[in-house]
Amino acid sequence: MDVQKSKVETPFWRSRNKLIGVGGAAVLATAVAVALMSGNAVAVSEGDLLIDTVQQGSLDVTVEGYGELVSAKQQLLTSPSQATVREIVLKPGAEVTADSVIVRLEDPELLKTYQTAKQSLNEAESTLRQLRLTNQREKLKEQSDQAELGADLATATVQRQAEEKLVSSGIVSRMTFEKTVQNERQLKERIALGKAGMAQLDQLQRESLEVQQDQVQQMQANLALAQDQLDRLTVKAGMNGVLQKLPVEMGQSLPPGEQVALVGSATELIALIRVPQGQAQSVHIGNEVVVDTRREKLKGKVARIVPIVANNTVEIEVSLPSIAGTSARPNLSVDGSIIGDHLDKVRYVRRPAGVNPNSTAQVYAMAAGSSKAKPKEVKFGRQAGQYIEVLSGLDTGERLIVSDLSKLKLNGESLSVQSR
Repeated sequence: MDVQKSKVETPFWRSRNKLIGVGGAAVLATAVAVALMSGNAVAVSEGDLLIDTVQQGSLDVTVEGYGELVSAKQQLLTSPSQATVREIVLKPGAEVTADSVIVRLEDPELLKTYQTAKQSLNEAESTLRQLRLTNQREKLKEQSDQAELGADLATATVQRQAEEKLVSSGIVSRMTFEKTVQNERQLKERIALGKAGMAQLDQLQRESLEVQQDQVQQMQANLALAQDQLDRLTVKAGMNGVLQKLPVEMGQSLPPGEQVALVGSATELIALIRVPQGQAQSVHIGNEVVVDTRREKLKGKVARIVPIVANNTVEIEVSLPSIAGTSARPNLSVDGSIIGDHLDKVRYVRRPAGVNPNSTAQVYAMAAGSSKAKPKEVKFGRQAGQYIEVLSGLDTGERLIVSDLSKLKLNGESLSVQSR
């Protein structure tokens, strides 16, 4: 039984590249052949060349780059102390909330510190309670002494009043009466001193209580700190998003500050696009950007331009709108097209092979209606997609050979372009 095979359609861009490659080879082969046949005069068929005409108009400078999507918000989780990984709860890629537990660590020294702090707090609180009881007993004793002195004073006062009436009649001697008066006076002085002593005792007791309460508060702070460090051994995400990295293993020993996990937002993303150094000057804050995820195209704006050049490229940070319902996710490779400067009333042509923006190069150009291409020194400006700005050396309407002619070794000779 014959099986009919369906014809697989080759994508246009692959066919185009293949045709260009074959065409380029044909150009060189034909040119070399004609050159050999015609001596010093190099002739090439027009059909084997890519020729473009210099035009004048407006261009949008589009800077192409590549990069990836990253979380706009990230949180790095680290080890709070010298700890060991006891349990791994979640793996990279898991969606997390702020309270999601990712890893559980253990630290015997930290547990010991917590227990010591708790014991110290218990002792300080016990001392505070004992101090309050002691102060209360001292106050009760002083109050009792004052009450007893008050009773003695009342008795002495009554006795002094009775003897005062009898001393004139000689029933009570003057000496006895004077002793009674003196006793009353001393009791009054003792009561006054007792009241002053009570006031001082109250002040001393308040200060001693405040000192001990400060000690209790210090112990409470030490315990809270130890508790917090102990709680941090249970590593939580701290934000809603996706667990992006987990560079730890079960039983691994971690020094203080060692990275445990990286959590990033899943719905708030930015694009980091790298563009050629020579084209970065055409990019400005606020320029519109089209970010291609291979499934859809997202529109954004240039939010930041990194001032450092790395590997002849400049990194551009692109802010993106809400990505809900798209294929966008952290670490996804993307392409970016940045719409940079707008050029008005400029001459431009398709960029010749081997020509870089903002450079001077020798190219082959033909006047309108002529079949002879002559070498010209042309100063080029900014690139706009497949086109490049012509600053000087070419006039509007001139035709320019944009094919790669480097293998013909023309040495400044003219090029005869033969019609098909």
